[in-house]
Amino acid sequence: MKRRSWAWLLALAVVLGLLGGCGSKSESASSAPMEAPMAMDTAEAESAEMGYGGTADRGTSAGTTAGTKRIYTANLDLETTEFDTATEAFTALTERCGGWYESSSLSSRGSGYRYADYTVRVPTEQYRTFLGQAGELCHLLYQDEYVEDVSEAYYDTAGRLKTQQVKLERLQALLEQAENMEDIITIESAISETEQQIDDLSGTLQHYDAKVDYATVYVSLREVARLSNVEEPATGFGAQLAAAFSSGWKHFVSGVQDLAVALAYGWMWVLAAVVLVVLAVRKLKKKKPALPKLHKKEDQQE
Repeated sequence: MKRRSWAWLLALAVVLGLLGGCGSKSESASSAPMEAPMAMDTAEAESAEMGYGGTADRGTSAGTTAGTKRIYTANLDLETTEFDTATEAFTALTERCGGWYESSSLSSRGSGYRYADYTVRVPTEQYRTFLGQAGELCHLLYQDEYVEDVSEAYYDTAGRLKTQQVKLERLQALLEQAENMEDIITIESAISETEQQIDDLSGTLQHYDAKVDYATVYVSLREVARLSNVEEPATGFGAQLAAAFSSGWKHFVSGVQDLAVALAYGWMWVLAAVVLVVLAVRKLKKKKPALPKLHKKEDQQE
C-alpha cells in the first residue's frame, strides 16, 4: 500500500512539473505512470486553432490590427458659450457612437460659470469619429492621445491561462482515480491552487479586453463668456482700431466683473478694513493738539 501511495505522489509530481512550466507541447501522456483520459491530441488541435500564445486570434476586431492589442486613451479640453446645448449635444454624440459615461461631474466652482468633467468609454472603432465630432461641437483648446500596445502581455497571459486549464483537467482526472486519503488531499490542494491561478489570469484577460475594445476619453468642458484665442478678422486700420477698442473694453468689463465677484465673496474683510480705517482716523483726530488762542494773550497785554 505504501508503494502505491509513493507511485501516486510521483505521478502527481510529474504532471505538475510538465504542466506548470511554460506550457510546451512536447509533453506526453506516457511521462506519468497513469494515463490521463484527455488525449493531448485534442489540446494540440485546439492550440493549432489559437493565435500566438494559445489564445484565439480575433483578427482585425476592435483595438486590434492583425492580432495586435492596443489601448487608446485621449484627453480633450473644450470650452463653450452655450453650456446647456453643448452638454446635450455631447451626450447625444456619446450615445450615437455606442459609448457611455464611466463617470461625470458638474460644478460651478464659485465663479458663476459651469464646468463638466467626463470619463467616456467609446468603442475603439468609433474612437476617431468621436474625437473629430467632439472637437466640432465645442471650441477645442487642447487634445492629446496615447496608444499602448499590450499584445505581448495579453498573449503571454492567454498562454499561461491555457496551460493552467490543461493542468486542471489532468489533476481532475488523477483525482477521479485516487484511492487513499493522502493522495486525494495532495491532489485537491493542487487543484485549488490551479483554480486560483485560472481566476487571476482570466480576470487579467477580461481587464485587457475591456480596455482594448473600448477607448477611454477624458473630457473637460467649461463655460465661458467669450471663446479663447478667437479674434474677429480685421481689415484696414479702422477695423483693427475698432477691434482693439472692443477687445480692450471686453477685458475691462471682465476684470471689473471678476473684481466684483471677489469683493462679494470677501465682503466681511472689506467691511472690517473700512471700520479699521474709520477708527484710525477718529483716533488721529482726538490726538491732534489744539492751537493756542493768541487773541486772548493780546487782550491781556493791552
